[in-house]
Amino acid sequence: MMCTGVAPCMTVKCRTPGSVSPVPPATGSKRCVEECLTIPTFIYAWVYSTLHWQSVIAMTDSGPEQIHVSKFYKEAKDGKFVSCLEEDIRTLYQSFRKGAYVSNNGPCLGWRENLQSPYQWMNFNETLLRAKNFGSGLISLGLRPGPSTFIGIYSQNRPEWILFEQGCYCYSLVVVPLYDTLGPDACAFIVDQTEMQVVVVEDDKKVNLLLDKAPRTLRKIVAIKEVRPATLQRAKNVGIDVHTFDEVEKMGAINDHPELEPKPEDLCTVCYTSGTTGNPKGVMLTHANVLAGVAGVLLQLGTHRPRVGDIMVSFLPLAHMLERCCENGVYYMGGAVGFFSGDIKELTNDLKALKPTLMPAVPRLLNRVYDKVFAEVQRSSVKKLLLNMALSSKEAEIKRGIVRRNSIWDKLVFRKIQEGFGGRLRLMVVGSAPLSEAVLSFSRAALGCLVCEGYGQTECTAPITLTVQGDFVAGHVGPPVACNGIKLVDVPEMEYYASQQQGEICVKGANVFIGYLKDPQRTAETIDKDGWHHTGDIGQWMPNGTLKVIDRKKHIFKLSQGEYIVPEKIENAYIRSQYVEQVFVHGESLKSCIVAIVVPDVEVIKSWAQENNIPGTLSVLCNNPDVKQLILNDMILWGKEFGLKSFEQVKDIYLHPDPFSVQNGLLTPTYKSRRPQIRSYFAPQLDDMYKHLD
Repeated sequence: MMCTGVAPCMTVKCRTPGSVSPVPPATGSKRCVEECLTIPTFIYAWVYSTLHWQSVIAMTDSGPEQIHVSKFYKEAKDGKFVSCLEEDIRTLYQSFRKGAYVSNNGPCLGWRENLQSPYQWMNFNETLLRAKNFGSGLISLGLRPGPSTFIGIYSQNRPEWILFEQGCYCYSLVVVPLYDTLGPDACAFIVDQTEMQVVVVEDDKKVNLLLDKAPRTLRKIVAIKEVRPATLQRAKNVGIDVHTFDEVEKMGAINDHPELEPKPEDLCTVCYTSGTTGNPKGVMLTHANVLAGVAGVLLQLGTHRPRVGDIMVSFLPLAHMLERCCENGVYYMGGAVGFFSGDIKELTNDLKALKPTLMPAVPRLLNRVYDKVFAEVQRSSVKKLLLNMALSSKEAEIKRGIVRRNSIWDKLVFRKIQEGFGGRLRLMVVGSAPLSEAVLSFSRAALGCLVCEGYGQTECTAPITLTVQGDFVAGHVGPPVACNGIKLVDVPEMEYYASQQQGEICVKGANVFIGYLKDPQRTAETIDKDGWHHTGDIGQWMPNGTLKVIDRKKHIFKLSQGEYIVPEKIENAYIRSQYVEQVFVHGESLKSCIVAIVVPDVEVIKSWAQENNIPGTLSVLCNNPDVKQLILNDMILWGKEFGLKSFEQVKDIYLHPDPFSVQNGLLTPTYKSRRPQIRSYFAPQLDDMYKHLD
């Protein structure tokens, strides 16, 4: 059987009611929590190690641009990609209802009132009823059902987020998330571009942030929490009505508007990204796109996929597609999601109370755990020895395909770490930014669960690749998921060539977005005439068919916390300093801050030095801490003048006396910085700055 959506796909036939998951439910099953995962792990390891070249030669373009596809879906070699797992489940409206069915109306949404109270749960059927009522209430507010109506949500993760999302799908409305790091100008731009009339907002603070630059199209705000009378009056002054979430829900229950179920090709969400200069780009994703991404990951996870009885912790922003896809995959499989209390500093408290089995994570969280553990053992040679012995033993087991948390080392060394995550984790999916090999290997050993690392983009509904559970070698992001194919194309200006297994990562498949909202020019720049999405990331194929991300084509990168950095924008601010002749801003995705190489203006620096009775040549002055502090302080002031955010300000600089030039290979003939060459030339200085910052 084949789906007839965006791309042909594998269909998993329904079994008996409540048995969609290919493995026994977690509830009441000691095996899935305590026993080693040896058998499925070895099966995947064998497939992974013996069939990897099939993914390389399955499809080919002209020339050296070989297309890699998933080895776990046999029709991928014919250019067909998974777009759904079941013929009758092709929208997020349908997948949520399937979860309600297979779970037999099991728990769905969990939350707690405060850090002292236990989690309470809302079952699937209650969730569906309340979502339908809320969606009906939105129609009662004057919204027209259908995929041409956009509605915003500006809130942290909480049960109402899901009630809102599923309520929108009941009437084919399009979900548009807003989030704090966009800033008030970007939020106003989004509301204006989508012409949304209604935004659901979490609390009084966010209502005021929205009112600061309220666009003309905005007519109504739905507040989840209580709003102050002064805020209500402020909204009324600009012609905006404020309703409560409960009020809209009750209004919908009374009016009970007939549902308008979405079609697979209908817009599901517009997710805005702010990775470049200028206004944010609205990534248009259909229900078929999102289901394809979810299906691809579920297929690749195999027997480790979410299932009835699983509990996932929700703390990564629902405004981003990584969390959205993870949650929708869990709901589809009949699992439950428990929301963190809202304060990331209290996440450990939430984890201990929730005891999740599933957890999406980002490198920054695991980096903190790693740093804390290694900082603690430095104080004791005995603890350091025990940790090294434990890691050595556990890593040896992992290489043999044994994943467990009941060994002697788990009890002696890793028990506290595992309990900090709730003590029941069986699967963690890491994304958003690269994870260092050392931290990934440590996390797999210490947590005693399967840790998969993925690579993706909003434009591909999050997933593009995912590591396979049989491969425990760190340093790559896995092979393609079944919903897309990948090829690398030449980037001659950076000396990356597909013939050498390097180049820009290009993606084609059922999960690739349909374009940027009202922006055909940028859409055409990103998706070529053959339907390939050009990611702007530089990749390298590893010998076993996995992908490693090694660079960025456009000089934009993420820091470890997921924030985008545009170095040219920052350099344009710093170059205004009278002390700066040239500047090169550098950052790494495994680091949380940026640094810079600065060539001082020789005349200005020498003049300042004379006035302050500081002798020496420019080379000597570049090593003077007072000179360095003078230049850094002035750069920071110019950064503030240009409106740079704190994470966009450099934390350290290295002063270099010799200018970048065409002759020394650091500038192009048109006097543009040759960034890879500068980075390579100053690699020791860059590494030294980060060592001191660490």
